[in-house]
Amino acid sequence: MRKRATLFLLFLLPSIMTFALSDSDSQWIEKVANFYGDRAGKRVTAWRNVVANSANLSEKEKLAAVNNFFNQLYFVNDIDLWGKKDYWATPLEFLGSAAGDCEDFSIAKYFTLRELGIDDKKLRLVYVKAIKLNQFHMVVAYYPTASSEPVLLDNIDPEIKMASKRRDLLPVYSFNGSRLWLMKERGKGELAGKSSRLGLWNDLRARMGTVKLNKPIKNYDG
Repeated sequence: MRKRATLFLLFLLPSIMTFALSDSDSQWIEKVANFYGDRAGKRVTAWRNVVANSANLSEKEKLAAVNNFFNQLYFVNDIDLWGKKDYWATPLEFLGSAAGDCEDFSIAKYFTLRELGIDDKKLRLVYVKAIKLNQFHMVVAYYPTASSEPVLLDNIDPEIKMASKRRDLLPVYSFNGSRLWLMKERGKGELAGKSSRLGLWNDLRARMGTVKLNKPIKNYDG
């Protein structure tokens, strides 16, 4: 699952097409730059430009733009990055640190796609067993329609593929902004309650609401 990044691309992206930043964008950039450093501020600027550039794209194109952008970052385990066995970083913490694990990649993609107007009913964060790696992993699933097979956004395999093509992944459970499902097969699974049952999810959303930032124990910023 280790992911090395071509981080220089993150600094080129803002120059491709730059939009006027909103007040909230500017506040996020300033806060991240002050907390993590100027390079981190540039990564957040690049992210906000990707969002602006993608606003009028088709949903398929939005998936590709978001998946490609975040897959440039470093993969680092939580224990090495945060000093904790399991920590779900907010998108700002992920960009600020320039690194994260599979949950951080998936969370950043999920919230960016939601911001781009993709209905929550079409998206799920899916916990899977990565069979070849023999470890648990997280991906984003996108369902074009309620009855369709999802495609998966992943940092192990950067190509967006149908779930049936990812025989290396065994689904365990999935959730979105409001619901939690147990995955009995490579489909939607059985509804198991509200996603608020997940403590890490609640903690993440609370930190996002207050724009709280934490610093990693080691710097992976290029």
